[in-house]
Amino acid sequence: MERVIITGVDRSAHSRAAADWAAREALLRGLPLRVVHVSPPDGAGADGERPGRPGTTVAEHVAADRPESTVAERVAAQLTDWHPALRAQCLSLTGDPVAALRAVAADAELLVVGLRGEDSPAEVPVGSTAVALTRACERPVVLVPGGRPPGHADAVTVGIDARNSASAAVGLAFEAARSRGVRLHVVHAWTLPAQAAERPFPALEEDRATWEDDEVQRLSDALRPWRGKCPEVDVLADVVLLAPEVALAHAAGNSGLVVAGRRSGRTALALLPDAGCPVMVVPV
Repeated sequence: MERVIITGVDRSAHSRAAADWAAREALLRGLPLRVVHVSPPDGAGADGERPGRPGTTVAEHVAADRPESTVAERVAAQLTDWHPALRAQCLSLTGDPVAALRAVAADAELLVVGLRGEDSPAEVPVGSTAVALTRACERPVVLVPGGRPPGHADAVTVGIDARNSASAAVGLAFEAARSRGVRLHVVHAWTLPAQAAERPFPALEEDRATWEDDEVQRLSDALRPWRGKCPEVDVLADVVLLAPEVALAHAAGNSGLVVAGRRSGRTALALLPDAGCPVMVVPV
């Protein structure tokens, strides 16, 4: 079975930003990129695209400005123009975008989409398709913000719960940091224990210090196997007394990619509107 990265595209700027990120990731991993556009089932698109037309296999030869070319063909052509070494494929489908993208991504390495599609109102920070794919796709989904400066590329950030760490998310985060040659920033957000909330007075500093030391040890124990598997990755382990989405938002400011497990999908969705970098949600 061919390993491939898939990007779902339409005519929006968010979509083009996502496709460009997907192309760079495909080159980094040495994989082909499949550009997929899904038309609604009620006829041709506004530009005369023919729904259900089979995709071509390599798009270098497709003219980006050819009137009769499909959205997928035009995006693939533009990407191969920007990235000559890219192996780009394109596919045009008809149907429900969420169902179609889930189906074609069933065996993909990644599915990459923009935060909002061409029909999403400007005031909506995350489109319905992106939300649905984040919650239901069987493969890792990367949501790429558009229309704003990207985050710095000097780290990959992963949010984990040291008590119940998502091994798939942590593994992908280590691999992303290794392939990019950057630091991995591991963020474990914690809260005060229940007994602290029941007290009529604030927790003593020594109690807080003891609880935090326990969290630091839990995180160290959770990361030990991964440090052994990827000794070349520089790891910054961070234990913070904040809500998970706030902790990740702070860390994302210095990251080129944030990774979160689907169990923390609510955290990922809360982070997305303010994220300056792509966010990968991993089903675990």
